[in-house]
Amino acid sequence: MRHTISILVENKPGVLARISSLFSARGFNIDSLAVGETEQHDVSRMTIIVKGDEKILEQVMKQLNKLIDIIKVNDFVEQPHLERDLVLIKVNAGKGKRSEVLEIVDIFRAKIVDVASNSVIVEMTGDEEKILALVNMLKPFGIKEMVRTGIVAMGRG
Repeated sequence: MRHTISILVENKPGVLARISSLFSARGFNIDSLAVGETEQHDVSRMTIIVKGDEKILEQVMKQLNKLIDIIKVNDFVEQPHLERDLVLIKVNAGKGKRSEVLEIVDIFRAKIVDVASNSVIVEMTGDEEKILALVNMLKPFGIKEMVRTGIVAMGRG
C-alpha cells in the first residue's frame, strides 16, 4: 500500500539522513522525498512517499516519533489531503511541431516557461496522474530533459 507521510522536524543538519536511514534499514524504498522550510524558519516539513509492508511501516513510524528532532509524524493514508508535484519538461518543438505542443500544454493547463529555436520548457503542477499523462502526451515529440520536485502534501481542513 502507498503511504504519504508528513513529518515536521527541527530544521537542523543531519535530520534528513537520520530519517531516510530509518526507512532504508527496514527495506523501504523512498519513492518521493520533498523537504522544505515551513512558516516557521526553524521547522521543516518532509513529505515521504513509500510503499510496503504495513507492520514494518508501523514500527518505522514509532521509531520516528522517538527521534529528538521530530515534532510530528502524520500518515495521510486514511486522511483527506492534497498532493502536488511540479515538473519541468524540455521537449523538442521545432517550427512544424510547436503548435501541437502548445495545444497539449493548454489542454493540461500547463505553461511554457522558456522557448528556444528547437525546444520549449513546459512547467506544470498537479497530482502524479496528471503529470504522467502530460509526460505521455509529450513523449512522441521527444523529451530532451525532465525534472520533478517530488510530492508535497497537506491535510485538508
